[in-house]
Amino acid sequence: MTGRAPIIRRAPTLCLCAAALAFAAGGSGPAGTTGAAPDRPPLSEVRHINNGLLIAGLANEIRKKCDSISGRLIKGYFYLKSLERQALELGYSQAEIDAFVDSEADKDRLKAIGEKYLADNGVDREKPETLCAFGHREIARSSAIGALLRAR
Repeated sequence: MTGRAPIIRRAPTLCLCAAALAFAAGGSGPAGTTGAAPDRPPLSEVRHINNGLLIAGLANEIRKKCDSISGRLIKGYFYLKSLERQALELGYSQAEIDAFVDSEADKDRLKAIGEKYLADNGVDREKPETLCAFGHREIARSSAIGALLRAR
C-alpha cells in the first residue's frame, strides 16, 4: 500500500458527477503531470475510463444527497478498481493514473460534463428532489449508475 487514499475516495465526487454518456473528452492533462507514452492518449482522452469515473461519481453524489437512496459501496469500490486495472492493462503507470485521478483540472472537466448530463436529464440544482428522482429512474432502468445504487 502506498499510503494514498484508495481510488474510490479520490474519484471525482463531482458535486453533480455524471453518467455514462458520449462526450468529447479533451485536454492533455494539467501541466506538470506525467504524460502518457507517445503511442497512448492521455487518460483524460480515454473515453471508457472517463465514462466510468463519471458513472461512479454521479452514483456517489446521488447516495450522498438523497436519503431515499443508498450506495452499493463494495460494488462501487470494485467497479473503480476495475477501471484502474483497465488503465494499467492499457499500459498506463500507477503514477499516471494517480496524477489523472488527483488532477483538479480533470475533476473540473468531469464535473462540467456531469452537470450538463444531469441538466439534460431533468435535474434542476434549485430543486434537489430532481436529483433523487433521477437516481430512482436510474435504479429502475438498471443503468450503470443505477447498478451502484439501491432504493431504501
